Amino acid sequence: MHIATRNVSRRQGFGLTLSLAALVLWSSLADTAAAEPEEVADVITPRVSPHDSRDYRVLTLENGLTALLVSDPDADRAAASMNVGVGSAQDPDDLSGLAHFLEHMLFLGTEPFPEADAYQSYLRSHGGNHNAFTAPQDTNYFFDIDPEALPGALDRFSAFFVSPLFNADQLESERNIVHSEYMARIRDDGRRENDVLNQVLNPDNPTTGFAVGSRETLADRPEGEPSLRERVIDFYERHYDAAVMHLTVIGPQPLDELEPLVTERFATIEGRDAERPVIEAPLVEESQLPRYLEVQSVRDSRQVRFLFPIPDPTDEYRLKPADYLANLLGHEGEGSVLAVLREAGLADGLSAGVTRGDGRHALFEVNVSLTPKGAKRLAIIESTLFEAIERLREEGLDAWRYDEQAKLAEQEFRFQQHGSPLQEAMRLAMNLAHFPIEDVQYAPYRMDDFDRERIADYLARLTPDRLIRLYSGPDVDGEQRSPWFDAPWRDVTDAATSGASPLAGLALPEPNPFIAEDLTLLDVEDERPRQLADEPSFALWHKADSTFDTPKVEWRLGLLHPNASSTARQAALSQLLAGWLSDSLNERFYPARLAGHHLDPYAHARGLTLAFSGWRDRQDRVIADTLTQLQSGEIRSTSFERVRYRLQREWRNAPQAALYRQGHRMLGDVLLRPSWTNQALLEASREIELEDLQAFRDDFLSELRLEAMAVGNLDADLAQRLGSRVAETLTPNLDSEAIPELTPLRATSDLPDLHPHSSRQESLVLSYLQGEDRSLESQAHLAMIGQLINTPFYHRLRTQQQLGYVVNASYTPLLDAPGISLLVQSPDTPSETIAEHVQAFIDDFGDQLAALDEGQLATHRQAVHDELLKRDTSLSGRADRLWRSLAYGDTDFDRRERLAERVLTVSPEALRESWTALRSGHAVNVTFDPGDEPSDTAALSRRLDPLPESRE
Repeated sequence: MHIATRNVSRRQGFGLTLSLAALVLWSSLADTAAAEPEEVADVITPRVSPHDSRDYRVLTLENGLTALLVSDPDADRAAASMNVGVGSAQDPDDLSGLAHFLEHMLFLGTEPFPEADAYQSYLRSHGGNHNAFTAPQDTNYFFDIDPEALPGALDRFSAFFVSPLFNADQLESERNIVHSEYMARIRDDGRRENDVLNQVLNPDNPTTGFAVGSRETLADRPEGEPSLRERVIDFYERHYDAAVMHLTVIGPQPLDELEPLVTERFATIEGRDAERPVIEAPLVEESQLPRYLEVQSVRDSRQVRFLFPIPDPTDEYRLKPADYLANLLGHEGEGSVLAVLREAGLADGLSAGVTRGDGRHALFEVNVSLTPKGAKRLAIIESTLFEAIERLREEGLDAWRYDEQAKLAEQEFRFQQHGSPLQEAMRLAMNLAHFPIEDVQYAPYRMDDFDRERIADYLARLTPDRLIRLYSGPDVDGEQRSPWFDAPWRDVTDAATSGASPLAGLALPEPNPFIAEDLTLLDVEDERPRQLADEPSFALWHKADSTFDTPKVEWRLGLLHPNASSTARQAALSQLLAGWLSDSLNERFYPARLAGHHLDPYAHARGLTLAFSGWRDRQDRVIADTLTQLQSGEIRSTSFERVRYRLQREWRNAPQAALYRQGHRMLGDVLLRPSWTNQALLEASREIELEDLQAFRDDFLSELRLEAMAVGNLDADLAQRLGSRVAETLTPNLDSEAIPELTPLRATSDLPDLHPHSSRQESLVLSYLQGEDRSLESQAHLAMIGQLINTPFYHRLRTQQQLGYVVNASYTPLLDAPGISLLVQSPDTPSETIAEHVQAFIDDFGDQLAALDEGQLATHRQAVHDELLKRDTSLSGRADRLWRSLAYGDTDFDRRERLAERVLTVSPEALRESWTALRSGHAVNVTFDPGDEPSDTAALSRRLDPLPESRE
């Protein structure tokens, strides 16, 4: 896999999957370097997609702030993102985590809005979301909201950068929250590996420091020194300068309305002509290379990273020499490094790309996911990689290969699908900070010319004497400990051996046969899906869709079987079958993936779904080849073993997953039928052999119901032909009555506290209040309660009581069974104490509902209504939503509209009655403290009855 990312540590993918364009209306001050502040700069015409109807305007305010305004008349949300050109790399030596701590403090009150929850409460009441992140050289703040509430949101947002309070009474509580965030991630293997890597990188490079912060690194300053608050303010005043800020605002409002919203609020940010800090110290001291390191992983997972120091290629985005190499080394087709490693049983995944970029220096990385056998053959894997690199030097620098990559990038740019306004705002703000304005949309796709010498220069840096090899696995017993994430590690450079023979079979990719040629946009559009086939064992739905101006189609083929998950063994076999299908087609279909065709087979309670995404042209070939492989492809022992190992590794590692995720998974394990725990699937898989999967495939294909849906730029005739061809191939023979439904279950009073099977060293309380039934009325009422409960729960238990970093209360339906979840994950507070605080909040929340009047409720009702009806922002997202509707039996595809209408009728009194009913019902409590024995969820689930669809 080629990871097209400038800087993984900054945020994987940010700035390199940008989607913008069309006729652009630029006004005022376009280029910060081109003119004096009050002069109008030349109009800049960026390279844009021909299918973008949005309007754009770039502003440079007198204080130096650059703002990009995007008017999207079809947007049902407004969004903003502010990127500040400072991050953890600028932390003082004696205050690790200061930039991150400052990010937290900005949310806790400003001069015009001093309440600690003023920003969050306003956004939430208008259906908004918000967050921020601190990276080594950037800090990014972002939100989205109902468009009509954008002015008020910008009032509160802009105050972060004009007049924050840095309340002294919030310092201790937020330091505890930062520490909780640190502790929640202390067992994250990726952070542990980078903590070890930082020990051998150049300590003078500031990106190698401890970025998160803790109680210790952010402790009060010694007497006589400036206080922590004074240091925070000093950091803010020195670095939060308008000249290094880049703002993006997106909304349906015309540009002439958006412009004053920005100029009136952000012009007062201090501007002192600051410049983005430049990191001079190299990332690697090359005299210390090569280095061979090993680190102990927490998860049962093995990988090896091959890292080489290179110049940061960000400024070479027009030519993309590093991307060219990453594409070839990360290739997964026949003859690739991964293909020969897979065939030898040494690896099951590989990626290549650029990481740890700091503007001048970076690392080129090849990351190999290993099997246990591969973990013992690192020298062979290394020699195979260097053989592939040498082959590139000798015969891989070809203009046609570059042109093929450029053609695929240009196709994606031509038919971009815009993400949500929030995603777009974040990407654009980051891109504004790192690319010229004229290329802010085009930079990720731009490939101007094949520069053999520049590519060869990067390739010349990928040599054994410049290597850092970092192996991670549970078998490592290191004598050293990394300073911040306590990872055992060792330096084995002196013991490293070389001279192993590379594996045979390496070859460079052939020309890609899957590249679409017919990119004609058909003028077809249906309001809703309509049924083209309604046979006893086969149903076909089709929605012609040209909304996204792309000649792509999404196909969903549901292969439904009556016993797909009737037992844990059957469920494990279903997952093995889906995994084998994907694995067995990996080499053959990797060129198709590069060309924009994607296959995702996945197992679920009722069978398998084959999800196809891609260009209309040549998609039929991908579908046909997939069905042929499913029916008659050889299930080879190497593929079976690889897939079984991968699934078992996933199930074994489940106890290490984030504790809050484990809690929600446990709710489904108990309250949905059929559902099987990770432990049950793991145990069942140990008894499954190759012959069992072969027999299961035959049985599975002999008893099928087929449900299919096509959404995208194809007409009914083509959908009918392809759908009929699929049915003729699979010959389904079961009607819908033969396929059992996934059923929500009713909680009972005798359910004990549930304990997940976890090895985490934190505590958890997840209290789940289940609705009375599955009716639209219950769903509407609980969706409204979830809207109202979120902010006060977060503010009280996180901000005020500092119980943990992960704190959330929300509407949490299980399928169509409504419920409210209240969750706290804490690094050091026992679950019993947390539960007392949660219960106290539940006891008091009724008072807030008692005071709720019609005027206060109206805004929240509209927010929930709009969230339910929010616009699809991609063709794949629309297809997934419609496919889920079909799974609910919503063949009119209007369930969300009916629910949204019902939400608008909810009264304050009805909410109070629903809350009373919730409290008197049976709560399901998932709790955990380190050392708790896991609950037998299967036994508990078996004794529960289905939750009724409506009140009995």
